[in-house]
Amino acid sequence: MDSLVKANLLAVGVDGRTRVLNELPIRLISVGSAAEAIRRIRNDRFQSVLSRWHLKDMPGGLFLRKLRLVKPDMTTIILICGKDASEEISARSIGVSAVLTEDCSDEFLLATVASVLGIEAPAEVGAILQSRAKASSRTVYRSVAG
Repeated sequence: MDSLVKANLLAVGVDGRTRVLNELPIRLISVGSAAEAIRRIRNDRFQSVLSRWHLKDMPGGLFLRKLRLVKPDMTTIILICGKDASEEISARSIGVSAVLTEDCSDEFLLATVASVLGIEAPAEVGAILQSRAKASSRTVYRSVAG
């Protein structure tokens, strides 16, 4: 691993969401299916996996369940459908490191991946997240007060 690279991350079935992760000092490998991911995991070292809960070749979290059995210490970040609470419950029950909805913002995805990997997120991401938190707290206050 290069001295500038802090971690290896395998992204599974998250096409289009990984471009934002290029801001982190990680080696990112992106694959489209669980079968491809299994081959990569056998032949390479990854600290973490970012995956959708439903993959075409292993729906319903099956890939993650199998991964947790053979690599229980590997950190896993899961993208679920926000409309189905049972997906989050199932993901948390198998011990994933973080659960995100598929429609989460790029900034939140980046910050979560950085946090799980123990890497400092770029400063502008922190500033964006703080400003959003302040804006949403003001909105909630205004709706309660007014």
